[in-house]
Amino acid sequence: MGMYVRSIKRKNKDGSEVEYIQLAHNTRHPEKGYTRAEVVYSFGRRDQLDVAALKRLVSSLSRFISPEDAQDLEAQGTGLKFISSRPAGGALLLKGLWERIGIDRCLAEALKDRDFSTPVGDAIFTMVANRALAPASKLAVEEWAAKDTYLDIEQPIQVHHLYRSMDFLLDHEVDIQKAVFWATAHLLNLTVDLIFFDTTNTYFEIEDPGDSDLLAYGKSKHKRDDLPQVTIGLAVTREGIPVRCWVLPGNQNDAKCVDQVQKDMNDWKLGNVIWAMDRGMTSEENRRNLQRAGGQYILGEKLRGTTINEEALNRGGRFKIIKENLHIKEVFVGEGSGRRRFVIAYNPEQAEHDRHIRKKNLERIKVELEALEKQSGKAHLKTKYAILAHRSMGRYLKELKSGKLTVDKAKVKKAEKLDGKYLLSTSDKSLSAEDIALGYKQLMEVERAFRTLKSTLSLRPVYHTRSDRIRAHVMLCWLALLLVRVTELETGMTWPKARAEMERLHLGKFCHKDGHILQYTEPTQTQRIILKKLKISIPKRVKSFTGAP
Repeated sequence: MGMYVRSIKRKNKDGSEVEYIQLAHNTRHPEKGYTRAEVVYSFGRRDQLDVAALKRLVSSLSRFISPEDAQDLEAQGTGLKFISSRPAGGALLLKGLWERIGIDRCLAEALKDRDFSTPVGDAIFTMVANRALAPASKLAVEEWAAKDTYLDIEQPIQVHHLYRSMDFLLDHEVDIQKAVFWATAHLLNLTVDLIFFDTTNTYFEIEDPGDSDLLAYGKSKHKRDDLPQVTIGLAVTREGIPVRCWVLPGNQNDAKCVDQVQKDMNDWKLGNVIWAMDRGMTSEENRRNLQRAGGQYILGEKLRGTTINEEALNRGGRFKIIKENLHIKEVFVGEGSGRRRFVIAYNPEQAEHDRHIRKKNLERIKVELEALEKQSGKAHLKTKYAILAHRSMGRYLKELKSGKLTVDKAKVKKAEKLDGKYLLSTSDKSLSAEDIALGYKQLMEVERAFRTLKSTLSLRPVYHTRSDRIRAHVMLCWLALLLVRVTELETGMTWPKARAEMERLHLGKFCHKDGHILQYTEPTQTQRIILKKLKISIPKRVKSFTGAP
């Protein structure tokens, strides 16, 4: 009928009294029907209790109850009434980094000459924390901040605070990004000699982009050419820390972004920077732009379609194996001022993958051509041109004089020579071929950052259609990404795992006849380790006590 702890007292012959502590439960007599106590376990004499063992037992049992229940049980017998509990650990971590990096000071510096009644700093932190913890629309953030989390901010945040703060953020966009990045670079001792840049796009579920200077139809990387989009550029360090973000028109191709990005970053005076960019950025004009103000580049080159690249790939020489089972060789093409340096990289695992994909494509081609033979008239022509235009199948086909499609064995053989290879060009003469190959391989840090923006931080859907609000929204995501990547870099944990662990730390509210108490749950060992690695102080158990009026 339920277990409980009881104490019983017994008198010794000398008249002294001894108290024993027991774990008991009541059972009902099967025949007579009355209840009786049965001792499940005896803890022994009260004055000889192993208190440490009891604490371990209580801690072990507490794993099976919620933080709210734990707070409620602790309150019993103290005259406290448990009122509520909210997750507080995630916001505690984010705010600790926010202040440690100095983002609050960067915002205060931008605010010093402005007479704002709006709590701009707290509002911006609230939106950034929401991106990292539970992404929602700006309208939903007000309720989330008031009821679903504890942010430790001075006054309640309302929707109009959020929008005014977004306008302020955009007004000081460049200065804030620059100040925040340099504060982060000095704090973490970041290396900014190699910067990776790439672009992505995000689309909007609307039919008419209106007069926006950003929303436009373009080639979507998400196969949604039917919807207006914007292009987002992101630069990150070799550690994966975001340097700066750009919001560009949705119909602007990757190559056109480079000129603006290079000019913007030259204003930051980063020194001799090597830019690493994917093959979508490759053009003679971009190579010149990237070398402005002493800059250098490492560019991924297309394997097909250009004479100089094919000449580089056909140059002889032995591959040497470097770390991570990567094979490389260095080649030069051209003479005099037109001489260019290339590095050919070969990955055996990627080569096997490429062979597998090509085999599947050739099997599909066989099936499609057999089906094509059974068609005639307009249906035959429509299917034929669809196969020729197909990205994966068309590259291996040729059309005979008779109009029949067949596999081009020469194209297949040429493709086989490219399995597992990628071609890099660089303007830097001091970097070793190994540094070039491994540096370019780190470009995946940008791709990882984009995945975090789109999934973990829910960059999309974007609930704004005005260009200024879209830019401000992306900047909020950039600030959230910065905090997320610093957490991952210093703890060695993924953000979803660190977030889940920290959100188990709650702040409970208790009511007492003398006032109200805010008290944290006891931090777990893992939570303590996370905070220690991030150099954030463990919170005091009792957050505050407010006396009764």
